Amino acid sequence: MRLVVFFLCTYATLASAGESVGKSASWNGTLYGYSNHTSLRNDSLLNPGNTIARMPQRSDHLEARLNIKAENQSLRFTARPIVTLREERNAYGATAQQEAYLSQWQLRLKASDYVNLSAGREVLNWGAAQFRSPSSPFYFNNGRSNPMSELSGMDILKASLTTDDMGSLYLVKVLDSGYASQAQDPWRNSWLLKYDQYGDDWAAGLVGLKAANRAAFYSMQGQYTVNDGMLIYGELASSTQTAVLNSPADITLPYSITPESARKSTGLLGWAYTLQNGQSIIGEYLHDENGYNRAEQRAYFQRASAQPGIALGLAPRLLGRDYLHLVWQSNLMESEEYWRWMLTHGITSGDNELAGYGEYSLNPHLSAFMLGVLTMGSSRQEFSALQHNSITAGLKIVFP
Repeated sequence: MRLVVFFLCTYATLASAGESVGKSASWNGTLYGYSNHTSLRNDSLLNPGNTIARMPQRSDHLEARLNIKAENQSLRFTARPIVTLREERNAYGATAQQEAYLSQWQLRLKASDYVNLSAGREVLNWGAAQFRSPSSPFYFNNGRSNPMSELSGMDILKASLTTDDMGSLYLVKVLDSGYASQAQDPWRNSWLLKYDQYGDDWAAGLVGLKAANRAAFYSMQGQYTVNDGMLIYGELASSTQTAVLNSPADITLPYSITPESARKSTGLLGWAYTLQNGQSIIGEYLHDENGYNRAEQRAYFQRASAQPGIALGLAPRLLGRDYLHLVWQSNLMESEEYWRWMLTHGITSGDNELAGYGEYSLNPHLSAFMLGVLTMGSSRQEFSALQHNSITAGLKIVFP
């Protein structure tokens, strides 16, 4: 009943907002209602009996994602409010959560034809990569492998300069990680400098980021359009990681924690090919030196049975070092349906994850969607360490 009341109240709010905006303002939004069921591993070494993570096995969601814009000749304000209501259940009981926050917002001043000044909360993500984004210090997991995901922005002050020769320069003061920022935010009060250059069939960018008491982050990304059907791209980053869990290959040695790792590199190479029917095939290879090699990963799972909390809580962002990610998706120009298949192979550990997303338009404002994830491996492999599979299904309504 609470979900129904929330849905009706949100609908009324959107309707009244649509009547109140003027000619210099606009809005749109999407309402999501969906349920998820996740089949957890009973023999998980990282989360035995779901006692560590207390992951939900069933969850119901109602979510409103809005976009608001108001502008004149020199000022523009944009905002993306998010309102969510969740009910989650597992063997330990049920919980309900409500959230309302600004995922993104920006107040931008056009100082001249070439200079813009802005303040707000922005998603600082770039590049064409689908699986992971090495070139972004904030969004290594870019969410593009999950069509339903919502990234929340960083709180920043930004000055941008656009040149006549198709180049741009950004100087950004990163205040913190935005909504729900923690006191120990590793990038609080950091400075970012980004330069982009564009050509008729290519684009490239350089990024530098420095925070107090931490080594600098450097990255580059580029892409080249070979012909009407083929795009190739790549990203490369050099950085350190904080609170690193070391897993020596020698099983007689224990875990150890390093406050900040040595500088290591992460790189991605990818290509995208568009077929004559508009469907596209994407292939990516990722190498991340911050992950474990095969022997270290094997030892990690052996130690996990004795220390599952440490193993799960301090695990690196990816357990392995090498990954292959493949995508096959439908024509993006089709209005009635969209589908996407994703296969990720962990080269280091040998396991696989298969995901499929489908969306079908019931009318111009209402769509049904489903996302399924199937892991193929054992409890001692990355993708299958916590769960067997999950399925999410629901409806979304687009306004106005």
